[in-house]
Parts: sequence; structure tokens; C-alpha cells
Amino acid sequence: MGASRKLQGEIDRVLKEVQESVEAFDSIWNKVYDTENANQKEKFEADLKKEIKKLQRYRDQIKTWIQSSEIKDKKVSASYEKALMDARKVIELEMERFKVCEKETKTKSFSEEGSGQQPKTDPKEKAKSETRDWLNNVEVIHTGGMPMRM
Repeated sequence: MGASRKLQGEIDRVLKEVQESVEAFDSIWNKVYDTENANQKEKFEADLKKEIKKLQRYRDQIKTWIQSSEIKDKKVSASYEKALMDARKVIELEMERFKVCEKETKTKSFSEEGSGQQPKTDPKEKAKSETRDWLNNVEVIHTGGMPMRM
């Protein structure tokens, strides 16, 4: 009974750490895509990689517990099995997100794959362009089809 209680405590601790690590991963993920500074972006990508490695270690531990006889024999509560499976799925989703980010950062703009992509535009420039287009469109409508130049 003591070993089962110890395992439950260990599982609780790891599940809590997984949740904290996923939150940290999300925070860093947002920083990677929000920054324009190349040096900061590289730093955040390195932080993201450290966080995904940590999550992968937790995933390995979780997989071991899921396959263990103590979990399968229901010596530990069935709710722990579901929680472990859910945590594993969350980690695997984050791994997929990281794979996308890693692919984007490794794709050079001058490579065949990179040159086939649409050029990335600054969100502020995109908004300005859309506003300019809209204003020109409204101007044409109000002047009867003849654009007015100011």
C-alpha cells in the first residue's frame, strides 16, 4: 500500500510539472511569433527547444507508468490512468507544434521550399495595406467610379 501511495504522489508531482511546462511552452511559443528581433527570436527558439526536451522526458516517464503493471492492475486509481493518457496526448500535441516551428525556422528564404512560400509581411504593414485598399475602394464608390487623388 505504501508503494502505491508513493507512486500516486510521484504521478501527481509529474502531472503538475507537465502542466507548468506546457504553460511555459505556450508562453515561449507566443514570444517566438510575436518578436521581430532575430536575436531574440533565436533565443526564444532555444528556450522552446529546452522546454520540449523537458516535456519529452516527462512523456517517457508517463509512457513507462502507463505500461507498468501497477497501473494496468488498477493498484493505482483508474483516474490516474486517464490523467496520464491525457498528459501524454497534450505533450504529443506540443511536440507537433514544435516540429512546425522548427521547420519554419530551418526553412531558408532562398531555398526552393522557402522561395515557394508567400513572403511574410509585417502585421502592421498588412493592416495599413488593407486599410489603404479599403479607402481606395470606398473612394471609387463615392465618386461614381472615378478615383479622386489628393
